[in-house]
Amino acid sequence: MDNIMQHFRPEEAPFVEEAAGWIQEVRDQYRSILTNFLNPREQFILTTLVNRLDEIKVQSYGGYPGAEMSRSLIFPDYFVPKLQDFNVTLLEIQYPTKFAVIHHRNVLGTLANMGVERNTFGDIISNGEDWQFFVKSEMSDFFLSEVGKIGNIKVRLVEKTLDEVIKPENDWESGSTTVASVRVDAVVAEGFHISRNHAKELIEERKVTLNWKPHQRPDFELVANDLLSVRGYGRIRLDSIEGKTKKSKIRVLLSVIRSKKKK
Repeated sequence: MDNIMQHFRPEEAPFVEEAAGWIQEVRDQYRSILTNFLNPREQFILTTLVNRLDEIKVQSYGGYPGAEMSRSLIFPDYFVPKLQDFNVTLLEIQYPTKFAVIHHRNVLGTLANMGVERNTFGDIISNGEDWQFFVKSEMSDFFLSEVGKIGNIKVRLVEKTLDEVIKPENDWESGSTTVASVRVDAVVAEGFHISRNHAKELIEERKVTLNWKPHQRPDFELVANDLLSVRGYGRIRLDSIEGKTKKSKIRVLLSVIRSKKKK
């Protein structure tokens, strides 16, 4: 285990240990295991661990192509997964669109305050008017019965087939760039073209989350598949670290979604 941990952050040890337990269970019992929704960094860790073995495979699915939060299926190499094996259910939020406006933060806030873990539901998506989100199929009845309001807006949840998923309005823009370091403040500054000082202020003012958790350390160093969300600005995903330039800058591949307006 110590040998494995040298590839990951110390604070990731609990998840690495949990993932190693799932893999061992698949090996011992020769059956598949389905996880809750995992964020991109957790999926990367799990895939890295599984890829060390020949007889075990892993696939992830979050309800639509390009999903961030996905359920992962760990299985013996003879098994061929089907989409229904991932137990992902799509729910649509129906509300009076002519009289009310819903934002991502409203939906996330409502779901997060229901007493369920964040890994119980997946991505929340919108095409600018319609809103949908993905949940564990085992929990769909709970969400259907418990969600009657988003903020102050009366809503009704309706289960949809995965074929009825809307095309998300937000599209990632990916590109290669250079940063002085992979510190959170440096990457936020580069991703949104703001000063390093302003990036630091946003972090210290609790306006930044790292992998869906509040983050207040500007000097924290990012690694591949980390995802930052900056209130009022958008989101940044560090896809890969490509090495150093001749001037000792770090070349990175970033994907960015910029908010259409400051909130």
